[in-house]
Amino acid sequence: MSITRPPIAYSFILHDKIEEMKNLNVGMIGAGGIAKKLAATIEKLDGFTNYAIASRSLDKATAFKNDNYFTKAYGSYEELMEDENVDLVYIATPHSEHHRNMLLALKHHKPVLDEKAFTTNAIEAKDIIARFEKENLFLTEAIWTRYMPSRKIIDDIIKENLIGKISLLEANLCYPNKSHARLNDPNLAGGALLDMGIYPLTFALMALGSYPDKVEATCLKSETGVDETTFMRLSFPSNVEAILYTSMDVSSDRTGYIYGDNGYIKVFNINNPEAIEVHAKDQSLVKRVEIKEDVNGYEYELYACKKALEEGELECPEIPHSDIIKVMELLDEIRRKIDLRYPFER
Repeated sequence: MSITRPPIAYSFILHDKIEEMKNLNVGMIGAGGIAKKLAATIEKLDGFTNYAIASRSLDKATAFKNDNYFTKAYGSYEELMEDENVDLVYIATPHSEHHRNMLLALKHHKPVLDEKAFTTNAIEAKDIIARFEKENLFLTEAIWTRYMPSRKIIDDIIKENLIGKISLLEANLCYPNKSHARLNDPNLAGGALLDMGIYPLTFALMALGSYPDKVEATCLKSETGVDETTFMRLSFPSNVEAILYTSMDVSSDRTGYIYGDNGYIKVFNINNPEAIEVHAKDQSLVKRVEIKEDVNGYEYELYACKKALEEGELECPEIPHSDIIKVMELLDEIRRKIDLRYPFER
């Protein structure tokens, strides 16, 4: 697979400009842990409101509403989509449901921020993006590391040539969360790859600014047949190798390394960078940058959505639709290598 993308564009927003914009009423479907995290973020931001939450159970939606300061609770996704006061729909359901949920939002002409992984495969991604673009409707993916300021910090260090020519990258993300029923369910597109492996993969793609022309992957599967631990090796056109791994069975240091002939960059926690260090080739510390978010890191994808909606854009420059499709194609290729298909794909 040989794919190359255009240079990344950035759109970071000043707080005073955010405050001048129209308040954005966010409606969420799926009352799980990730929705709770985004709701906590919205509660601390000016210009955004936790307006409506929908679950397949009204009792669950009502409890979520009361715990997270929402105005409305709905016992079906359709009811939320019918609410004319919802300005942006955040989809926080299992991966297997994303395409179906986005179709419902499209039916009611609602802009969407869709949680990662965007869909379960590239076929679904291409289909739904084409439909939204045809209707001139905003759509983006909520992979938060694409929007964080730390992304530009890393890019700037690379552009300064502080570590020289890059030849190797290494990144990992592992959490012992195998006990989560969703992650073990192949019918919900469970497993480590789509849930966690997408982060070291995205780290590599952002740092190197291109896509690989060769992919190798192996995995250990769980008792239910999903990938429990996945190892990836990507070969890039510029003679750079990336070694990536993810697991839902163990803990890891979540660190990313970018190695050059004059030194290396170390990123502490690729899932939500806490600090970035630059080391010379003798391993001495050249510089260290502490990362401090305004809230918790999720705010930047919300800022980007607001800016795009205010400007009438159909996508966010931090992750154009073309990049979403390419990443899903790459995930498909990795799944082919590890012989992982979900039951609904057969």
